[in-house]
Amino acid sequence: MTKPRQEPVRRILSIDGGGIVGTFPAAFLAALEKNLGGEPIGRYFDLIVGTSTGGIIAIGLALDMTAASLLSLYEKEGPTIFGQDRHPVLNRARRIWRNAKRLVTAKHPAEPLKEVLEATLGDRRIGEAKTRLAVPAWNPSLQKVYVYKTAHHPRFETDYKSRAVDAAMATAAAPTFFPRHVTRDEVGLIDGGVWANNPVGLAVVEAIGVLGWSRESLRVLSIGCLDQAYRIGDAPGITSLGSKAIKLFMDGQSHASLGTAFLLTGHEHEAERVFRVTHTVPYKSFAMDDTTKIGELKGMGFAMARDRIPTLRKHFFGGPAEPFEPYHRLKTEMEIAK
Repeated sequence: MTKPRQEPVRRILSIDGGGIVGTFPAAFLAALEKNLGGEPIGRYFDLIVGTSTGGIIAIGLALDMTAASLLSLYEKEGPTIFGQDRHPVLNRARRIWRNAKRLVTAKHPAEPLKEVLEATLGDRRIGEAKTRLAVPAWNPSLQKVYVYKTAHHPRFETDYKSRAVDAAMATAAAPTFFPRHVTRDEVGLIDGGVWANNPVGLAVVEAIGVLGWSRESLRVLSIGCLDQAYRIGDAPGITSLGSKAIKLFMDGQSHASLGTAFLLTGHEHEAERVFRVTHTVPYKSFAMDDTTKIGELKGMGFAMARDRIPTLRKHFFGGPAEPFEPYHRLKTEMEIAK
């Protein structure tokens, strides 16, 4: 009797949103990459999903950039993106002004981020990705989710033609931090973090529901942008809850997303299929736009990688993933240029 063909292991990378705290997952991946010999780490995954800052990293990795180059981007360009590239006294004055400005409009202009992304990604398209990719955004005009995807299913006929910069700008357009991003097609989009800041649930649903991979075949590496420890009162009001309200809802989404991933892949006590990497820090230790903490975040990422590489190596890094063959391709240079 012929044995049924065993399905290959399918490796998924999921990266949370978190602004400049994305230095942590970038450093973690760069350290793993260095330990593996420097080959772009995205080549080891069958699907990469990322939101906001995690979306930028995901796009870069899917386009075969190294994690080391993406980490360098955070280190070199982070202060410019968030307006903290001047003298410390001037930076402090500008931070006070922006915090006041944020009460009525976006805290930061989008142009510095766009210039950095255009210099990094150029006019490359989603269809040039070497790995399956999903990047969440939100369409506030239609009140609908908007997920940029590679053509890893026959019905995904449009996104592969989209500019990588548009996907990156859209997923990173965090309300109150950046203005809405308007694509070349005049579609106004904002940060996918409003519904999937931790996209690991989305990643597993995509793997099982769209790609048809079995739950037994999945190995999921989910990297967070740190967890903040905080407490709320028994009967908080608007003033006492304050900015913790945002954390409260985002933490709820993150835990629901992780719960979805564990439920669909099999309970964590039955099988080791979802690997979560993050660290808990005191409340307000790291802000989404505080670039003075980049060095500390980098160190935390490298230290965490040192601890986790023995476990992760056997599940994720035995060899590169199978080549990705999309259903639709960018046929000519002219089509890419449009």
